[in-house]
Amino acid sequence: MSKKVKLSVLGISFSQVQAGAYALIFAEENGIRRLPIVIGTPEAQSIAIVMEGITPPRPLSHDLICSIWKELGIELLEVLIHKFEDGAFFSELLLLQNGKEYRIDSRTSDAVALAIRTHSPIFTTEEIMQKMAIVFDEQTPESSPELKGNEPVQEDEELSDLRLDALKNRLDDAVREENYELATRLRDEINRRENKS
Repeated sequence: MSKKVKLSVLGISFSQVQAGAYALIFAEENGIRRLPIVIGTPEAQSIAIVMEGITPPRPLSHDLICSIWKELGIELLEVLIHKFEDGAFFSELLLLQNGKEYRIDSRTSDAVALAIRTHSPIFTTEEIMQKMAIVFDEQTPESSPELKGNEPVQEDEELSDLRLDALKNRLDDAVREENYELATRLRDEINRRENKS
């Protein structure tokens, strides 16, 4: 089993590329890597209302699940984002009831929505962080003096038309500008090409 990395939810950013989608941004504890995961609007709303301290007038699905767990004496020990396959992250819930542990497969967005409601820890594997995380150095100045003369990537520009070194330069720029959504697309394109060769 790959080493576990503890994550915290840094925030949610609106996806400029995928209509009706958001990027959920995780930060590794005591580290500079960020893990962006694209999620849908309902899931983003379910996570955002907890982060913003809003109580809905009626329980949402995730609130309902937590209420059921409470009544049945079920505790969420942790969430583990354990696999990335075919463009999707796979997660599991580790539940405890009457001294017995259960591992339940879950969509990552649902797992996170439940974890933040129950103040349960969220982990991923070192392998996923190495493949999918973006290194974000907090020391990087906001405006970098040595601009590489790269035009910003247009929304409809095909990343497949760019050379690998151009993609890597753009990834550095996107990370510096904290444009996680674009950085995610660039990272995926770079990974796709490097896995081919």
